[in-house]
Amino acid sequence: MRKITLGVVVVGMVVGAFLLGRVSAQDVEPSCEMCPATYVSAAEIERYVAVGRADRITDQQVRSIDIGKSNVQIAIAHRGALSEPRPNSVASHDLVTEVYVVLSGSGTNRTGPDLVGRRRRPPDNRAVQFLNGPGNNSADMRNPQTYELKAGDVFVIPAGTGHQFTKIDDHITYLMVRIDPDKVVPLMDEAASGAYLAEHGQ
Repeated sequence: MRKITLGVVVVGMVVGAFLLGRVSAQDVEPSCEMCPATYVSAAEIERYVAVGRADRITDQQVRSIDIGKSNVQIAIAHRGALSEPRPNSVASHDLVTEVYVVLSGSGTNRTGPDLVGRRRRPPDNRAVQFLNGPGNNSADMRNPQTYELKAGDVFVIPAGTGHQFTKIDDHITYLMVRIDPDKVVPLMDEAASGAYLAEHGQ
């Protein structure tokens, strides 16, 4: 009887601690106090796609937003046909995670964290300054995984993981959500986006 009573007391203490934890977890403040939402229209995305095709700009930032404990970026990438990978084209970003949402086209991408022949990107590199922060270009990866990407697919590349397109059939266009917890990428608002598009004739 004593063992049963002791067991009930222990279970009661565990449940009480769990419920207390739930109450305290619900008692937190928002990590982004009084922050507004951000809207990007499909029409604006299409304007970026048009710039990418016309001016052959692979990667364009659309927004960079402070969301409290992190920044988040929205970008558009457009890549033309590719029959084989370019030399030293394995990219990795030290602090920024990228989420691809494939809008159109298809391509083959290899990824892996074990980089071979890694070379630091210089601080004045456009990607380092304005897109995805400090990182590397590498010659290869050990034990990479290969993915066939097509319209509608979602592809998550953690910070530090190498990634490389090895083949693109005709083109691939994808929206990127970049997660930037160290806030290494400068902010970009709707006005800056409009100025950029006007500069490129859109």
